[in-house]
Amino acid sequence: MDSCNVSCDTETLAAPKKRMQPDSEDAHTAAVSTSKQKFASTNYTIGWICALSTEYVAAQVFLDERHEGPDYVAPNDNNDYTLGKVGSHNVVIAVLPDGEYGISSATGVAKDMLHSFPNIKVGLMVGIGGGAPSVKHDIRLGDVVVSAPRNGSGGVFQYDFGKAIQGGSFYTTGFLNQPPPLLRAAVNGLEAHYEINGHQLEEAIRDIFEKRPRLQRKYQRPLAITDRLYLSSVLHPSDTDANCADCCGNDSSNLRMRPERTQDDDNPRVHYGLIASANQVMKDALIRDELIKEKDVLCPEMEAAGLMNQFPCLVIRGICDYLDSHKSKEWQGYAAMTAAAYAKDLLCRIPLHKVEAEQRIKDVLSDVQKGVDTLLYVQQNKDHQKVLNWLTPIDYAPQQRDYISVDRV
Repeated sequence: MDSCNVSCDTETLAAPKKRMQPDSEDAHTAAVSTSKQKFASTNYTIGWICALSTEYVAAQVFLDERHEGPDYVAPNDNNDYTLGKVGSHNVVIAVLPDGEYGISSATGVAKDMLHSFPNIKVGLMVGIGGGAPSVKHDIRLGDVVVSAPRNGSGGVFQYDFGKAIQGGSFYTTGFLNQPPPLLRAAVNGLEAHYEINGHQLEEAIRDIFEKRPRLQRKYQRPLAITDRLYLSSVLHPSDTDANCADCCGNDSSNLRMRPERTQDDDNPRVHYGLIASANQVMKDALIRDELIKEKDVLCPEMEAAGLMNQFPCLVIRGICDYLDSHKSKEWQGYAAMTAAAYAKDLLCRIPLHKVEAEQRIKDVLSDVQKGVDTLLYVQQNKDHQKVLNWLTPIDYAPQQRDYISVDRV
């Protein structure tokens, strides 16, 4: 496997060597090169998409190298790009336009990226999302959720695209692609490594702060006491901007009490399962609980559904709130860092030659579209034949073929 370590000049800030390396390569011991190289747009094979500037910052600081920006992008491509290297992979990072969120915006960014960087073969959507904790999944602020196929879903489903059923239940009527096998295999391998050895996500984030102390104020882990999971029936007063500590308090009768994580527990913890996506911000614990009950959802968010059929990718979310009326931005910076740290670990686990052997995402989508067109053509022919059979029971096809044969002679 290709090493994540890269050479550095005298200005390079090297990471401490005391940390344990995952597998044969450590995703975070690589030094960040201050000298910028330039590569053609066709040299980039990893596409990394962010929705918010906070996520964009986190993605950039985990690059091993920064490259010069592209000389040329496709016409009408208004994306902002950061180019660089993670491990042995050339990576292009893009962010949604300021003030734009949701499924359609993510789709537009992905399409433009594929036009400007046609050799993208692996896609990642990395950023923050809300957590859906349950008895089965002890999800806490700062944890990471990775999309994984479950219960007949490809890992992401759109929960505002479907049919409501009398009695309150809900089922989706569309299907979204699952991540490619290369990414799913890497997720499984990294999960096994974490289970045996633990991870070093927190150490990786501290390494970043040693190099860039100005980021600590916004991106460091908040105090544990601020991680409050209120009962679903407890609402934050709508007529005040006061924080939960002041207006909702720490009364145990209002909180779902959870045991402290021990030194043997991963903290943050990485969870694998379904991510629910929609075009709306969720601030309703009852809807969250319904998604947990019906679909075993781990993380509702706002962009992923716009990508899966246009930019088959893995979705990685750092948990910043619990999708209830107590929603705040306090954990967003740290959650963005944990998601980016996991994404780097994952990329460093994938050998370069495996990515090079993958089909380009543009070609994958083209093949899918050809298949859809063929199915539509076959179905249309069947529909036409049904109409002809309804018009007359007599089959004129043999007679027509005879006439055509005579005309050709």
